[in-house]
Amino acid sequence: MSDMKIAEALEVLKDLTKFGINLGLERIKALLEQFDNPQDHLQIIHIAGTNGKGSTGAVISAVLRKAGYLVGVYTSPHLISYTERIAIDGSAIDENEFALLLSELTSEFQKVKNLTGENPTEFEVLTAMAFIHFYRKKVDFVILEVGMGGDIDSTNIIKKPLLSIITNVSIDHTEYLGKRLEEIAQKKSGIIKQNTPVITASTNETVLTVLRKKAEDKNAVLYELYTEFSWDLKEETIRGQMFNAKSSRIDYGRLYIPLLGKHQMVNTVTGLLALEILTLLGVAVELKNIKEGLLEVKWPGRLEVVKKDPLVVIDGAHNPAGMEALSDWLRRQRPNYEKIILVIGMLADKDRHESVEYIDGLIDKVIITRPPSDRAGRWEELSNYFSHVNEDKAIVEAPFTAFELAMDSAGPKDMVIITGSLYLIGDAHSYFV
Repeated sequence: MSDMKIAEALEVLKDLTKFGINLGLERIKALLEQFDNPQDHLQIIHIAGTNGKGSTGAVISAVLRKAGYLVGVYTSPHLISYTERIAIDGSAIDENEFALLLSELTSEFQKVKNLTGENPTEFEVLTAMAFIHFYRKKVDFVILEVGMGGDIDSTNIIKKPLLSIITNVSIDHTEYLGKRLEEIAQKKSGIIKQNTPVITASTNETVLTVLRKKAEDKNAVLYELYTEFSWDLKEETIRGQMFNAKSSRIDYGRLYIPLLGKHQMVNTVTGLLALEILTLLGVAVELKNIKEGLLEVKWPGRLEVVKKDPLVVIDGAHNPAGMEALSDWLRRQRPNYEKIILVIGMLADKDRHESVEYIDGLIDKVIITRPPSDRAGRWEELSNYFSHVNEDKAIVEAPFTAFELAMDSAGPKDMVIITGSLYLIGDAHSYFV
């Protein structure tokens, strides 16, 4: 195929979505072999977990960059553009480079189909693009975020990361990962490699039992965050939070992060523990790099303030664990606002009922909208789960119309919160930012 432009590239990716989610490593293995396995020549920090992967990776990346390293980050999904998923030093891949790279890969699709009997999926192609791009740009480190699960996720094609991280494990993607916590933990534990250190922030004994067993089998040292670290919140504003942190090795003193929510302290100290392990492996990072790096951490779409008057906050909570973290923050903010107006749209394959239970009693008005995804299903049924706001409920299909209605309903002392799906957050980001 001749060189393509970004519009054509996006069409190719859109077309690949017809192959759906197809877990397994055969296709990406065949695809990367056509490019001499660039993933085998990269220094990788591999991150799995139900929530917190992106924020943890953002912390590690920001600090490593301050220490003078060139850092590639692969995340999913994106908010606005596919190019966000493949970034170096905080900047998304250039659109022309993205299109040219995809053009190279498309010429190998038939070979992959001949070898495996199947077409590569959208996620497999993007993952392969990331490995190739990072290798060609000679990055020092790659922060590699798992798409789903761990053991047979495309990213697990890597043989030997520097470090594995499993942030936490809760119920999500049950159709693919299983309905029991133990099953899901087993799949996520698949990223634990022989003789490779692994970190977890999980506190669940069922999960920890699985991870300890897998680490033992792989002769991998398992670092448990709550054993290694202590921290406590000192000050919280709408711009960020100040907290003290101390590990079994280092007293960090007072740290500041421009991220909101207590869960972001957990993600931050998970990142700090990862950096400590990297220093034990010979990576040079100083305390001043950590303090300066944390000041610059950005993770869009997660308790992000996008407007001040009235306050508008967007948050990518899309499962019960995410909603629990959001409700914890909302509960502390509640006394500062006259009214909280919620705009929410959730995918049909999420546990909508349990998710809503966390926030139902904290809001005054709810606007149900359709997240822009083929997986939206009967999106309007979400309305049935809100029992505390019977009198002030609206169902508006178009997200942008829902945002307008929320803004029309909000006074200067009110808060608008938009949540439920990262696809919806992408629309909100476009609308407000």
